[in-house]
Amino acid sequence: MKPNFIRKIANWGNFPVVEKEVRSMDSLSRIREFIKNNNEVIARGNGRCYGDAALGEHIFSTIRLNKFISFDRLNGIIECESGVLLSEILEICVPQGYFLFVTPGTKFITLGGAIAADVHGKNHHSEGCFSESVLEFSLLNENGEVITCSRTENSEKFWATVGGMGLTGIILSAKFKLKNIETAYIRQEIIKAENIDEIFRLFDESESWTYNVAWIDCLQKGKNLGRSVMMRGEHAFRHQLPPKLQENPLRLKEKSTPSVPFYLPGFILNNITVKFFNFLYFNHHRKNKVADYVNYETFFYPLDIVNDWNRMYGKNGFIQYQFVIPKENGKEGLKKILETIADSGNGSFLAVLKLFGKNNPEAYNSFPIEGYTLALDFKVNPKLKKLVSRLDEIVEDYGGRIYLAKDSMSKSSLTDYLKNVQNPKFVSLQHKRIISNS
Repeated sequence: MKPNFIRKIANWGNFPVVEKEVRSMDSLSRIREFIKNNNEVIARGNGRCYGDAALGEHIFSTIRLNKFISFDRLNGIIECESGVLLSEILEICVPQGYFLFVTPGTKFITLGGAIAADVHGKNHHSEGCFSESVLEFSLLNENGEVITCSRTENSEKFWATVGGMGLTGIILSAKFKLKNIETAYIRQEIIKAENIDEIFRLFDESESWTYNVAWIDCLQKGKNLGRSVMMRGEHAFRHQLPPKLQENPLRLKEKSTPSVPFYLPGFILNNITVKFFNFLYFNHHRKNKVADYVNYETFFYPLDIVNDWNRMYGKNGFIQYQFVIPKENGKEGLKKILETIADSGNGSFLAVLKLFGKNNPEAYNSFPIEGYTLALDFKVNPKLKKLVSRLDEIVEDYGGRIYLAKDSMSKSSLTDYLKNVQNPKFVSLQHKRIISNS
């Protein structure tokens, strides 16, 4: 009989599925003992990364490290344990007039995961990665010591941990800054672009906006290659809101969230249904430009509206493939990528394009470099590995890189920068895959 701590586990893409030891505890002495007794440990938060990064032989789940430590409301500084979800932070800080400086496309990741992946959002070109707001964190290292890491104290470990995918130790807690907001709403503009030239022009014109992102129909070819819908936004001031929203501008009405109750049959998602969805999504916006006000949930976390939406891809799961190509090669590289995807017939419901600004050279493990990044969801199928291999070659040819928080198939040559934090105590399946393929 297997011990109850040995179980099947996967991350959000449900690929790969592994059977490993998973422990969760909130006692520092027990966490130390777990590290001492095992040579290959990796920390895992809420399992919302897509690939194999938070999986390993011995997994420590931080989900019980879920306590708030302090909230300086005057200066907008909050401290909490690493297993606290961003959604829980938002529930506390938004009614007080604060928001996260940087947030990814889901609010259901942990604070520790946000630091380990150094997550980015729709505002990298204007405000950088999550690490820009981090003041300090406590780290349990390979020797069982708890050390404080900041830009001035243990700075080498601070920058190795930021974007280091858990390979420097276990983040126990962190202190970070919040940004002031007047309302829980975003002043949004939605603009349609007929092709890749138009969407690149829109990104150039939109660099003064704090947030911008574009959905791309990745199955279009010819003159419609890169057909897109851009969403750009700013935090709304109270006086800008319609009168009915000005009464309680920092509080949102509670809404029920539907769920996908079971894994859908694999045949439902195919090239035809993806084309149909893309057609409906693009033509849903009848006007070429629409301006309105939406709550922050709708703008930042549209996928979180449906619980367990990952089940739509079936039991075999899916991968999210995200890359960045330097700005000078952006349009040419993206054209090549989109043509390759369209020819392969592997359509993606989610195809999200963003513009990265200049990277922070100190955060050497962080994914972003100045350029264009595209994230794509692909249902796992027998032909997918061949497509990923071809996309890897194109990304490498144009001087790009792959996002390790999403990767579960890519070549090691694209992820050499991860080797800077190699540690024999903290090892993930992703890290072993990269090293073994080198």
